[in-house]
Amino acid sequence: MGIDPGLTRCGTGVVEGTVGRPLSLVDVSVIRTSSDLAVPDRLVTIEAGIEARLDDYRPDAVAIERIFARSDVSTIMGTAQAAGVAMVCAARRGLPIALHTPSEVKAAVSGNGRADKTQVGAMVTRILRLEATPKPADAADALALAITHIWRGGAQARIDAALAAAAGRRGHR
Repeated sequence: MGIDPGLTRCGTGVVEGTVGRPLSLVDVSVIRTSSDLAVPDRLVTIEAGIEARLDDYRPDAVAIERIFARSDVSTIMGTAQAAGVAMVCAARRGLPIALHTPSEVKAAVSGNGRADKTQVGAMVTRILRLEATPKPADAADALALAITHIWRGGAQARIDAALAAAAGRRGHR
């Protein structure tokens, strides 16, 4: 499950598949909150939305966009708060959590770490064999995060397992 955190729009995307096989869309949605609400109430809405999707789809892992510095501090704060809620929801269930930077996601799905949102959306549409690009961009970004995690997270999990097995063999000598 990929989560593109945001205080106004929090994208969620569930993708099924493994490295080397075609991936498929399971679900994509956006949790919306009104700027008229107090931030704590908005975070509760985001939590409830994420929890519902975790209940409905029971993902193996959760990939969340890693927050990076932007010029607008208020945007960073809201995004970071939503990301924190997503991490808590996943951690509460004992799910593995991966954080991917926007440039990692762009590079994974498009081959270009500086791709724009249109390019990312087009590649998500192509990779998942969809008829239309998911809208808004937060939805496509959440799917891109899920795709990135399957492709990169799966490889990293194999590397980690191989290193653990090698360390275990060294320990038994």
